[in-house]
Amino acid sequence: MEPNGNVLEEADRRLDVAFSALADPTRRAILTRLSRSEATVLELAEPFPLSQPAISKHLKVLERAGLITRRRDAQRRPCRLEADALRGATDWLDEYRQFWTESYERLDTLLADLHPANPEAGGPGEQR
Repeated sequence: MEPNGNVLEEADRRLDVAFSALADPTRRAILTRLSRSEATVLELAEPFPLSQPAISKHLKVLERAGLITRRRDAQRRPCRLEADALRGATDWLDEYRQFWTESYERLDTLLADLHPANPEAGGPGEQR
């Protein structure tokens, strides 16, 4: 069953938003930190030379991309990584990883056929 255009368009839109969010090194560092445990805005801002409002803007981008969620915990609003949201980007990248793996395997086979490992076979410039 072929997915309809709307499903593909939505998947492409989510992928665009995710890659856009991942394009910034500060946001990637925030995700790396959240991969260890949830954290508040203040905790996330600590290692960066950025203001809390600047970190909050980064968090909003990550939240819109579905890469993080925030919840209320009394006075705290901890952020949590939503690893499943990375699945679309990972799946997309895996398709290309598979393509390149197969391409390199074909190249290895071709090179092995052109230059056999057997030294007795001889070759240009080889002395006998």
